[in-house]
Amino acid sequence: METSNRPAATGPLRGVRVLEFAGLGPAPFCCMLLSDLGAEVLRIARPNNPMQSFEAVLDRGRITLTLDLKQRSSIEVCRALSRGADALIEGFRPGVMEKLGLGPDTLLADNPKLVYGRMTGWGQHGPNAHTAGHDINYIALAGALHSIGTATKPVPPLNLVGDFGGGALYLAMGVLAALLNARSTGAGQVIDCAMTDGTASLMSMMFGLRSLGQWRDQHRRDNLLDGGAPYYDTYRCADDKWICIGALEPQFFAALIGKLQISTSEFPDHTDRNCWPAMRARFEQVFASKSQAEWCELLGNADACFAPVLSMSEAVEHPHNVARGTFVAPGGVVQPAPAPRFSLTPSAIQPNVGIDEQTLRAWQLPEHLIDQVLSQA
Repeated sequence: METSNRPAATGPLRGVRVLEFAGLGPAPFCCMLLSDLGAEVLRIARPNNPMQSFEAVLDRGRITLTLDLKQRSSIEVCRALSRGADALIEGFRPGVMEKLGLGPDTLLADNPKLVYGRMTGWGQHGPNAHTAGHDINYIALAGALHSIGTATKPVPPLNLVGDFGGGALYLAMGVLAALLNARSTGAGQVIDCAMTDGTASLMSMMFGLRSLGQWRDQHRRDNLLDGGAPYYDTYRCADDKWICIGALEPQFFAALIGKLQISTSEFPDHTDRNCWPAMRARFEQVFASKSQAEWCELLGNADACFAPVLSMSEAVEHPHNVARGTFVAPGGVVQPAPAPRFSLTPSAIQPNVGIDEQTLRAWQLPEHLIDQVLSQA
């Protein structure tokens, strides 16, 4: 028997097996998170579809098996692997897995405890379910994109809100919740994770404020947290770099204007919208008088809710991030370290390895299929 080339995983999900069908964006990110937490993720990759360089971080920590899902023998292998899995994650359009013979009805009949996670933009049903889309489209339909940007134009916030926030993180939460339920009841289930649903959920506080008449929905930069309030915004410095302030509470606002040497009499009630234009002009003038580094020196240790706006390169080198080990560089590739932190079962980036006999046996693959897979590896 071959010896596995994958060291024992660490993390709170050690012992959990996840079968991943390779895709792009949120589903791989979800599986990266689960792998960082210690789950053993076996990734089914398609032949002649090499990993793109930008996917290297999202695809970390996997055992990879390449299969041609157009072949009946490959479908047999996937069904057998799903019998030894705790969870399965796929990110295809609705109906694709069913056409392959790997839909949830089939696989849950094979393995009643299986947690079957489905990641899509629009969801498994609805008028848009079978149409193409990307993050920008999903967050637009959920009401988030309209609230983000300049006064004159919505601006996509990278793909943090839809793909990763409303998608991958909600799927990871759903998988973990369903795993807990399966362990207590013996019943697996299907998770329909739509990025539109997750993004709408992320907007819960804003909808709450709107219901109370405290969120103006007509325009951007007209509210407390969208850049409308001058004490929760970004400002250009003398060196053309940027800083941000978030002094929402009275005590933090007092600390801020004290450091800026602005009299409290100028803005006795910082929540009064009538004073916001004058306050913004004053802040713009003051912050433009010093460099970003000078503001860091003056405000860095004050309770003024201040931070420099850093590029990715600068973030990697910032003393706070360095002290916490927020970024790591395995193999020379700089990337975020696993998060969050666990006191008893620390997370870790698992190595990417190929398939081996020991792994296939651990996944309860029948002998004839082990021989078939290894002969094609």
